[in-house]
Amino acid sequence: MSRDAARPPAGPPAARGSATSEVPQELLRELMRLKIRTKHLVSDQLQGAYSSVFRGQGLSFSEVRGYQPGDDVRWIDWNVSARMSDAFVKIFTEEREMTVMLVVDVSRSNEWGTRRASKSHVAAEVAALCAFSASNNNDHVGLILATDVVERILPPKKGDKQVMRVVREILGYKPQYQGTNLRAALETLVMVTKRKSVTFLISDFFAGGFEKALALAASKHDLIPVMLVDPRDEELPNVGLASFQDLETGEEVLVDTSSGRVRRHYQETMRAFRAEREKLFKRLALDYVVVRTEEGVVGPLRKLFERRERRRRR
Repeated sequence: MSRDAARPPAGPPAARGSATSEVPQELLRELMRLKIRTKHLVSDQLQGAYSSVFRGQGLSFSEVRGYQPGDDVRWIDWNVSARMSDAFVKIFTEEREMTVMLVVDVSRSNEWGTRRASKSHVAAEVAALCAFSASNNNDHVGLILATDVVERILPPKKGDKQVMRVVREILGYKPQYQGTNLRAALETLVMVTKRKSVTFLISDFFAGGFEKALALAASKHDLIPVMLVDPRDEELPNVGLASFQDLETGEEVLVDTSSGRVRRHYQETMRAFRAEREKLFKRLALDYVVVRTEEGVVGPLRKLFERRERRRRR
């Protein structure tokens, strides 16, 4: 289990890992299963909520018409009104089209998972739900995969074909590096995505040194951290003397898990770590969601959408 802070990038952002055009049959079958399940869940449970809380980034002028009781006086077109000797208002239409960016941590710690699925598989499920919701709404979807460096960037595009490529990359990508550098991922997001986007940052957040980059990215984008949590992240099993390996560094340590004091210390330390991350998100006024590997992903996302909808209606 990785607990290391982020290390400096080993090189400039680039497409580094392996991603072949030939999809292994096992991965292809998993992609199709995920596509069928995800599209069904989006259609039945998430699409309406997504459409209502994620809106276009502006308004475009459509026409002028005569003033009607209840119209906002701020939209009166005084030039036209003066020429026509009557009150006319400007009518605007919302720019519906959006860009959704998925920034996904593919470091080795995300291969960890002790219950229903690994964090990397849960990340793919979350990404698929968000991407298909966006695609059904005719929005663009892009992807950034990151470890110690940014390993792959897929520019935003529309359509289910783009969604399947995004999910395929997350499920089947073989990263060259093992560590976590969220700072590099967030700085790359700011650099390559000029237009304001809805960005889902999917990670277990076992990293440090990204706080300033997070604040900068949040000032430019609608940034939503998705924290992946496995039960063993916060609780050690009592299995006696056991060897634990850091997935990102390869370092091994011998731990006496039969000691109640050791288990309590581990639990308190890891819960405090998670609480600090949540405190950071709240301080930056970010919507965030915790997704646990032993549970489904639809419930937490639906609660996120409902929370945003309630706030929008105030």
